[in-house]
Amino acid sequence: MKLIERELRKNVTILKMNRGVTNAINLRLLTELSEYIEISTNDKEVAGIVLTSTNDKFFSIGFDIPELIKLTKKDFRAFYTMFNQICMDMYAFSKPQVAAITGHAVAGGCILALCCDYRFIAEGKRLMGLNEIRLGVPLPYPADRILRQLVDDHAARTILDTGDFFPPEQTLKMGLVDEVMPLERVVERAVEKIESIQTNSLDAFKLIKRNRIEKVQAEIQSSLKTKEEIFIEMWYSDYARRKLKAALEKFSKQK
Repeated sequence: MKLIERELRKNVTILKMNRGVTNAINLRLLTELSEYIEISTNDKEVAGIVLTSTNDKFFSIGFDIPELIKLTKKDFRAFYTMFNQICMDMYAFSKPQVAAITGHAVAGGCILALCCDYRFIAEGKRLMGLNEIRLGVPLPYPADRILRQLVDDHAARTILDTGDFFPPEQTLKMGLVDEVMPLERVVERAVEKIESIQTNSLDAFKLIKRNRIEKVQAEIQSSLKTKEEIFIEMWYSDYARRKLKAALEKFSKQK
């Protein structure tokens, strides 16, 4: 079974994460996502990507802690470097990309949404946030840089230093999302956004986006390897191990 379902609506690719209820991120999900991003990059008929979920409970809960906590440092490094590379591929994707957030988008799930050009979230009890500090690790460096481009310093400090999850209206005020709307409108609105950009000019969008991201992209690339090693060492610290094991119980209740 595919962990990501692909649907073509007109000339927009809709990628639906489909890994149980939580869409926990593991190496296989990342591999499929990477493949679809590459296909959409090379297919001239594809105007853009909508990233969403097959359910309305979770966009994604983030890293699959039960699976990842058992990995050797070598295997975790392979996963983590691939996660960061896919974040960079999404961030630099030359066509418009919209996160249609139908459920909770937390931790790594929130990061995937941040890497898109726009984020539309369903109203109601759908939470977003970055709780890495509560697990004893920093936010992955690409996500840190991208977040700080999207929100002001005060919002970034609140998001990162508390590790809290925030409701839709608050994420809108912070700048985490662009629009809040009824659940049934989220995916359709995301498709409409891509179509409206295409109607203007995808070629112009590509150049405008390049100007927007190139400074952040260069900053990330210059320090990424060093920052990855710092994260990995902290992931395997005694303190983070205790925090991660405590998180396993909460994680299992979401399944």
